[in-house]
Amino acid sequence: MPEPPMELLQGTLDVLILKALADGPRHGYAVSRWVHERTDGTLQIEDAPLYKALRRLEQGGWVSAEWGVSDNNRRARFYELTATGRRKLRAEESAWQRYAWAMFRVLKA
Repeated sequence: MPEPPMELLQGTLDVLILKALADGPRHGYAVSRWVHERTDGTLQIEDAPLYKALRRLEQGGWVSAEWGVSDNNRRARFYELTATGRRKLRAEESAWQRYAWAMFRVLKA
């Protein structure tokens, strides 16, 4: 029986979104689906926090957004990393890798 999805740790949502957008523009549902699939269902992003974070990232200049049409022919807002967002993602990836390495070291002890 598969385990239920885990709660997102505080501070992880932004980096998950930025990473999901690293390959190109996506609408909100596609971001959520990418995270779910990439983590084999371990992480799941609820709609309200996702769209709140996307607005915050847009206001911060890390993503830009424009309206378009999704794969199922529906109007959707597509989000894309800006140059500032790419720099932020690189910094966040580095910080999370260091943090994860330190946590694994502690848990192995």
